[in-house]
Amino acid sequence: MNVVFVLTETAEEVLQMVSQDVAGLLAAVKGESVSFPFGSYQYDSHTLDHYLLENGTYQQELVIYLKPEQKKNETILPLPKMQDERS
Repeated sequence: MNVVFVLTETAEEVLQMVSQDVAGLLAAVKGESVSFPFGSYQYDSHTLDHYLLENGTYQQELVIYLKPEQKKNETILPLPKMQDERS
């Protein structure tokens, strides 16, 4: 099955792969963290998408959403909202 890792905050696709062990992959990403060469993230959620290909067949895709890794005893505050320069 096609698997895509997406950053929840930006909707950026960071990895696309094929896995035959979707249950094992989901169990693994729900652990402490998911590490890439550019940073570590934590599981946020997932969706199973179905779409129709041009040849009339359906394809499944597991989309795994990741959020920035939160260290123990660390609070992540929301980004401040930028004021409109016209105000």
